[in-house]
Amino acid sequence: VQLQASGGGLVQPGGSLRLSCAASGTIFRLHVMDWYRQAPGKQRELVATIISGGTTNYADSVKGRFTISRDNAKNTVYLQMNNLKPEDTAVYLCTADATITPTFVRRRYWGQGTLFTVSS
Repeated sequence: VQLQASGGGLVQPGGSLRLSCAASGTIFRLHVMDWYRQAPGKQRELVATIISGGTTNYADSVKGRFTISRDNAKNTVYLQMNNLKPEDTAVYLCTADATITPTFVRRRYWGQGTLFTVSS
């Protein structure tokens, strides 16, 4: 499974941005999909999670500002980010817990990440 994230760039404080992450490969089913972020000099942080049924969970630091969603037909997960702050600057990585064919092995896959910077 390959995960390709896109949507990074430069955004002003208070602005909005949407990240996308498309999964490809011999996918039987995508289960949990997450967005992590890693800022310079900081530990990787789980930002948001969405399970196959649509239930979501967020880090306290982004609740009310970020929304995770998924399009199962497109094997894609999104992260809508509003009211962005400089501390949101990071590399954002998507992950997918997937079952693949023909082995039906289930494991987690990581994308390479996309960088965006919040700065005036």
